[in-house]
Amino acid sequence: MKTSKIAIILLFISSFSFAQSKEGYELMWEDNFNSTALDTSSWSHELAQPGWVNNELQRYTNANIDLADGNLLIIAKKENNEYTSARLITKGKRTFTYGIFEISAKIPQGTGTWPALWMLGQNIDQVGWPDCGELDIMEHVGKNPRFIHSTVHNKSGYGSTPYTGILELPDPFNEFHIYGMEWTNDFVDFFIDGKLVNRYQPDVKNADNWPFDKPFYLIFNIAIGGTWGGPDVDETIFPAIMTVDWIKVYQKK
Repeated sequence: MKTSKIAIILLFISSFSFAQSKEGYELMWEDNFNSTALDTSSWSHELAQPGWVNNELQRYTNANIDLADGNLLIIAKKENNEYTSARLITKGKRTFTYGIFEISAKIPQGTGTWPALWMLGQNIDQVGWPDCGELDIMEHVGKNPRFIHSTVHNKSGYGSTPYTGILELPDPFNEFHIYGMEWTNDFVDFFIDGKLVNRYQPDVKNADNWPFDKPFYLIFNIAIGGTWGGPDVDETIFPAIMTVDWIKVYQKK
């Protein structure tokens, strides 16, 4: 029997009543993507072949990003009879334990897209997934347009995990929204535009349900197809672009 509080929430943005507060926090790192090149002191490209995880169809390259007008563009393409995309990580460069994380982004539209802004435990190479833990600040699958998922994965619940909140946004494709998370040693809260979407807070913490007291790294990516994205891909949507304006990380003073 799971002892965790399960939060599965489906809400419209106008119905929220809880706002995110930064009281007691201070800004400790940000990237506004104002340069013409990626900050390689913070970010790396994770390269991979199709099928590497989740039966996804894309090949991850180091050529599927751009920086323009103060934005980071992650670009999924259909070229030379294959899908290509990018997966940026801070693994081994910037890791975090607890804090408030906020990302201003616009996501791509179209069946077959699977963009995400998320985190994995830095110890994944030692313990594997899901034991390392996963914090999904934002996930969207194009076959279910406008429904944003904010999710926790761990050994007690992973894959089709019960630890998820879902919000329908009117237009996440053409408007920037702020996808946020507050992670403490007691709970993980997920926010969109400062409003609470989902709280994960086990009644009794153990190794299976709370691998969240150690460093995690950030991941920005667009997957194509895959186990959740689905086998059908709309070939007319490419290039499919996720635009990130900035990321800010706050930690306790």
